[in-house]
Amino acid sequence: MAMTDAYQQALELIDRATNVLITTHAKPDGDACGCVAVLTEVLRAHGKTVQPVLLSAAPDWYGFLFDEELPVLATESQVDELTAGALGVFDLIVIADTNSYSQLPRFERYLRQATAPILVIDHHATSDGLGQAQLVDTTAAAAGLVTYDFLRHAGWPITEKMAEALFVAIATDTGWFQFNNADSRTYQSAAELIDLGVKPAQVYDKLYHNFSYPRFQLMLRMLDRLELLLDGRYAVQHILQEDFARAGATYQDTENLINECHRIGSVIVSALLVELHDGRVRCSLRSRGAIDVSEIAAKFGGGGHKMAAGTFLPGPIAHAKQLIRDEVTARLS
Repeated sequence: MAMTDAYQQALELIDRATNVLITTHAKPDGDACGCVAVLTEVLRAHGKTVQPVLLSAAPDWYGFLFDEELPVLATESQVDELTAGALGVFDLIVIADTNSYSQLPRFERYLRQATAPILVIDHHATSDGLGQAQLVDTTAAAAGLVTYDFLRHAGWPITEKMAEALFVAIATDTGWFQFNNADSRTYQSAAELIDLGVKPAQVYDKLYHNFSYPRFQLMLRMLDRLELLLDGRYAVQHILQEDFARAGATYQDTENLINECHRIGSVIVSALLVELHDGRVRCSLRSRGAIDVSEIAAKFGGGGHKMAAGTFLPGPIAHAKQLIRDEVTARLS
């Protein structure tokens, strides 16, 4: 389907809607938070009653994007309350930055029984086809770019605050324009958002000069366990539940920590495994491009991009590490 047709379907769903629920994948990153923030503001500007929700808490450094504290559906009981109408009765559900049930833990149950139409805005190749209308562009560096293109197609005004949220989405999903996905389209859109009032230096300061001391304590524990394997081409680190307790850190503090070992010149593929409360292991994967880590993630029910992906694995940590090592070894050999 052409994007113009998809845009029209999305606009028709929005026009018919009165009460809108907006969410994104668990462990929301800058792209996810930026999209939720701008979609919340733009739909409210068009007279909709909008309820944004998160499936896990966002890192503190994205807090400036929101004018309110967002509900977090972190437990089964909270999803049951949503199903019972505690947050409202919705006639449109908008999902940003994912199109996969595996990225929507707990919320998946609500989604499968919901009668409201679903609008998906995404840029990942991994897809369960969740939406009646789907704005999916796998060539876009960020879901924020897809959102920006949609707003421009609709002819809706973009305020300075909306522009900042879109800039955060684009900048963070391109590693502040360092990754290979930062193409001319990315830079052109960023320039246009700067013309709308975004101040990149101030945004960078809010995002990367605003970490807590416990996050650094957690990073020290992670780096202490760094292993270089397969002739230095594969780097793996892990974080245990006891590390969070000792550092006074939270799960949100793990965002982008995988990038630390990926700075090593010999590393082609890197993995960060984080032990969760329920015994599962969250695995984040990075590649310099020679290996498609989305294929590894997909094998275990996850997804992502060629150079950045993630999935959940069965514990314990040693077992999860071996699962990923076997996959990396097969590809590097």
